[in-house]
Amino acid sequence: MSKCEQCIIREFSSLKALNKEELVKLSDCKTSHTIKKGDVIFEEGDTINGIYCIKDGVCKLTKLSPNGKDHIVKLIKKGELLGQRSMISDEAVNLSAIALEDMEVCFIPKSEVMGFFDKNNQFSMNVMKTICGDLKEADDHMVNLAQKTVKERLAETLLYLLNTFGKNNDNTLKIQLSREELASMIGTATESCIRLLSEFNKIGLIELSGKKIILKDINGLKKIAD
Repeated sequence: MSKCEQCIIREFSSLKALNKEELVKLSDCKTSHTIKKGDVIFEEGDTINGIYCIKDGVCKLTKLSPNGKDHIVKLIKKGELLGQRSMISDEAVNLSAIALEDMEVCFIPKSEVMGFFDKNNQFSMNVMKTICGDLKEADDHMVNLAQKTVKERLAETLLYLLNTFGKNNDNTLKIQLSREELASMIGTATESCIRLLSEFNKIGLIELSGKKIILKDINGLKKIAD
């Protein structure tokens, strides 16, 4: 089991505010888990009693809509934490977390984290800033769904996937989403998403290589997204 004080991942989350003594304490109480692609980390309505630190891999946060379909609210990558809001509000989680690829995560019990929250002001401020950032993202997402067309949202999402996760050596997007997942992110039917991807491919904005996507005209996509 790796030690928290030696883990570079903590530099990308609220945990960077913890001192060495606190990190040693963290190492003693955390548990490490390997999550396989497609596995559920937690489900909407669960009480998780702690936070998850993403050491490697990507997961999607989804919300079940009244019609029974999952809507992807956000993608969580290496270095981020899961469960901060529900831990502080003392509520069940309002989203489900599902692995998009094989993941390595560490679980830190609530009792330990709240102890740091009470004693380390910088840590508590970092957590609150992260939660505020999540709320801002949720507001922006809601406005986009209301005001932008599906075409604009698709262009914006493709650029987000490139800027956030990068590309492979063959220039395909590193994060590979199914057409259904991509449609879920932009709030449309899978058929509409497939049709728009074909349109983008036809006019040279992207290139489709099986299930993989190559962004060919970044400026063109930015014009549509804006």
